[in-house]
Amino acid sequence: MTKPRHPLLRALLLLPVAIALTAAAPESPDIDVQTLKDVTKTLSSDAFEGREPGTPAEDKTVAYIVERFKAAGLKPGNRGDWFQEVPLVEIGFRDVSPLTFSGGKTPVSLDYRTDMVIATYRATPRIAVTNSDVVFVGYGINAPERGWNDYAGIDVKGKTVIILVNDPDWQMKGKDGLFEGRAMTYYGRWTYKFEEAARQGAAAAIIVHDTEPAAYGWGVVQSSWTGALHELDEKGDHLDQSQAIGWMQLDKARALFASAGQDFGTLAEAAKVKGFKAIPLGVKASVSFSNTIRRQASKNVIGVLPGTAAPDDYVLYTAHWDHLGHCDAVNGDGICNGALDNASGVAGLVALAEAQTRAGPAKRSIAFIAVTAEESGLLGSRYYAEHPVYPLARTVGGVNMDVLNLNGPTRDFVVTGAGKSELEDLIVPLVAAEGRLIKPEAHPERGGYFRSDHFSFAKLGVPMLDGGSGQDLVKGGEAAGEAAAKDYNERRYHKPQDEYDPNWDWSGAVLDLKIYYQLGRDLAGSGWPNWYPTAEFRTIRDKSRAEAQVK
Repeated sequence: MTKPRHPLLRALLLLPVAIALTAAAPESPDIDVQTLKDVTKTLSSDAFEGREPGTPAEDKTVAYIVERFKAAGLKPGNRGDWFQEVPLVEIGFRDVSPLTFSGGKTPVSLDYRTDMVIATYRATPRIAVTNSDVVFVGYGINAPERGWNDYAGIDVKGKTVIILVNDPDWQMKGKDGLFEGRAMTYYGRWTYKFEEAARQGAAAAIIVHDTEPAAYGWGVVQSSWTGALHELDEKGDHLDQSQAIGWMQLDKARALFASAGQDFGTLAEAAKVKGFKAIPLGVKASVSFSNTIRRQASKNVIGVLPGTAAPDDYVLYTAHWDHLGHCDAVNGDGICNGALDNASGVAGLVALAEAQTRAGPAKRSIAFIAVTAEESGLLGSRYYAEHPVYPLARTVGGVNMDVLNLNGPTRDFVVTGAGKSELEDLIVPLVAAEGRLIKPEAHPERGGYFRSDHFSFAKLGVPMLDGGSGQDLVKGGEAAGEAAAKDYNERRYHKPQDEYDPNWDWSGAVLDLKIYYQLGRDLAGSGWPNWYPTAEFRTIRDKSRAEAQVK
């Protein structure tokens, strides 16, 4: 198997850079385990109702985070205020009709929730897609720099497009494919597919759910897409988006294609080959539903430990506070508590705030940001990145935390989306100091790099580390780690079963948090890490640094 260059080797090859960036020897901060337990248990209790933005549970959540930030010794981070308001529009769906396909050998009808989910980004009272021609567009990718366009030669304006999840290389080994092999590119992410369908003028865009390339089962889709949808409240009410977006079950896709006289498996294989041409299926799609529109401001919570010599330079720690709120019940439980995802990350944020304030101010300021609406598409972090409280050109970099390791210590440390920034060089000695090894992601096809808030900052040039414990558990090895990850993904991720467990082993989380602590301390002391020369975010970082005359 072709593996990404190991960060230690990269550090040696880039030794001048590493020397310039490396700060003091690793410290051994005291990470308060009781804080981790208390914050996680509190935020994931039923009293917080799953922490959905725009509900009374949000008020309770952000008030609690402010209380913990104050107790940790932070100052309000937004010009004397603890909050940055994030304008959201909430779109709730009712009277959802079946998604029907007519004109084939036999009619095909998909029921809401069980067979398909449907939604819209448009802030409009009613959606009706009627007798829309259906086109299979393969992976729905338009990537001119790779010589790939699934929309070439066909006009899909006003039509319904059926799209495969992930990207064409997802079953390859290594990273040698046109779309980086096993590792997902942004072209494989569902958010991209809806964005591109809208750019092409599609009336509706439906992704075929397949558990392995999607990296989660249908239950995750159902719980994530059957509540209200949030978007940033922007001018134009998102009327440039497709009328309807959603997912359909794999077996229903097979039935649809059979009705159209096509074999789904054959066309799915053909879609992996460069030069694939979109296939009109000769059937028409119809679906309708009503929307309730509610506009309100959600909140990012920001606390800061002001710096001494360079207080206008900032290091960031981020974690999202939101989850899914009330969701489809499982065994009578209808609250998606989000204990691991991401009450644990907020707990890490609070524990790091305590540790950094105990150590005292650093040269640069250190900000702690609990962002909203991550589960709705990274909206809180996106809004912050586009409307920064602290100029991005003066933001050194930082760490994002989304789900801590509560399975015990591991022998390995994994960087999500490795091979992009000099932050990877900085963590080499920190990981080694714990006697651990840096290893590649076990499942790069899951596209973890595009699924959490660090990506919002990366797109605008700020390097943010997203990494942590791998799956090589000290107790049980890789087999035990893989089993624990599978159990979480299949049984608890985005489900009511993601609840606090008093038997969790916090020692692995503490080891990761010590690395995050020291990386933040190093960044707050000296250096200005950049992206590697080949990284897609290097140009925007260089431009912002030049404009700000960062030294």
